[in-house]
Amino acid sequence: MKKTLFFITIVLHFSCQSEKTTSFSLDNFNLTPIASPVKSGGEPNLFVSEQGQTYLSWVEYINDTTNALMFSKLENLNWTTPIEISRGSDWFVNWADFPSLVVYKNNENHLAAHWLAKRAEGTYDYDIHISQSKDGGNTWSKSFIIHTDGVAAEHGFVTMLPTDDEKIFATWLDGRFTKIESDKKPKDDDGHGHGHGGAMTLRTATFDIEGNLFEEKELDNRICDCCQTTATITNNKTLVAYRDRSIDEIRDISFIQKTNGNWSSSSTVHQDHWKIAGCPVNGPSLYSNKNNTAIAWYTQADSTAQVNVAFYDNHNSTFKSPIRIDDGNPIGRVGIVLLENTALVSWLEQVGEGAEIKLAQISQKNKKEKTVTISPSSNSRKSGFPQIEKTKDKIIFAWTHLDGSNSTIKTAYWNY
Repeated sequence: MKKTLFFITIVLHFSCQSEKTTSFSLDNFNLTPIASPVKSGGEPNLFVSEQGQTYLSWVEYINDTTNALMFSKLENLNWTTPIEISRGSDWFVNWADFPSLVVYKNNENHLAAHWLAKRAEGTYDYDIHISQSKDGGNTWSKSFIIHTDGVAAEHGFVTMLPTDDEKIFATWLDGRFTKIESDKKPKDDDGHGHGHGGAMTLRTATFDIEGNLFEEKELDNRICDCCQTTATITNNKTLVAYRDRSIDEIRDISFIQKTNGNWSSSSTVHQDHWKIAGCPVNGPSLYSNKNNTAIAWYTQADSTAQVNVAFYDNHNSTFKSPIRIDDGNPIGRVGIVLLENTALVSWLEQVGEGAEIKLAQISQKNKKEKTVTISPSSNSRKSGFPQIEKTKDKIIFAWTHLDGSNSTIKTAYWNY
């Protein structure tokens, strides 16, 4: 009997040891710069593939009329020689609505990238162009437009993610109904007419490496006009978050989730009750790991600027109460990653006449552990949206650096 109890004790001891999670702390935060591959550019975006490869994409400013979408891979802590995806003199280049690049889940050679190109009809009429590569980014296909409405209107703020079935999921802000008179608006995917007075909408579709479109659908028929979308795909659902817009101009963060092939109606992450007549251009950021999902967002409800974080409640399929994590005067422009049960959130904080890129650690117990500064920055729009991504042992950062009228991108990492 004693031998049996001893054996059970040993088994339980080692079981507890194997289940123990690693503790992460910003106490040992040490940022290491990575030499930038960017000459003159901005609008950085980071992506980490299923295989663990880190990609940086950005807009290179060729001259006063021409821009190019470029990308580079991080190899041995150095960026590879940049490769051009596409260039144009008719692009819509915006500090907040940046292009992106993603890699198909089960094929590192299959890549997809998006950018915005103007139509001839108007300054704010532009389309979402997608180009793809089957050879690791060495050559790129002729682009296609992901939205099929054919309306000269605003389309942008795209989020793309790879799926398990060798497709790319995309969601975006779609302005097709802002240019169509109410009585001429087409019915939506469920056969219902639109009566929302020309509001911006949220749409989704998936596509494959051949450019075939699937599952085109409207997710919300009235949302904020120019805040970033965000999305995450877990083992059993897809979540999309965005800044909503009520008839009374309440612009809180909402989310929609797809479970077992069906999309839910929208739900509010948290009722901030931020009433604002115009778009704040400050979208949320979602991130998931094996067990957890969390969201970060900016609000200025009751004239109090805040950056909030909330963890997802898997049991109730909603978000828990938020915790405020800023230093008292945030500008927003958030990013988030998860390390086991810990969230790391980046944002821009007003400091004096300028700004700083901050990083905070938040536990699932809704406790802010520590805040560090990533880099000095600017409070101007040209400083853009700092980027954060996670690999198996590093946190990668990218941000726009302004030096007078010159713009470039800086990158760095932290071995966590």
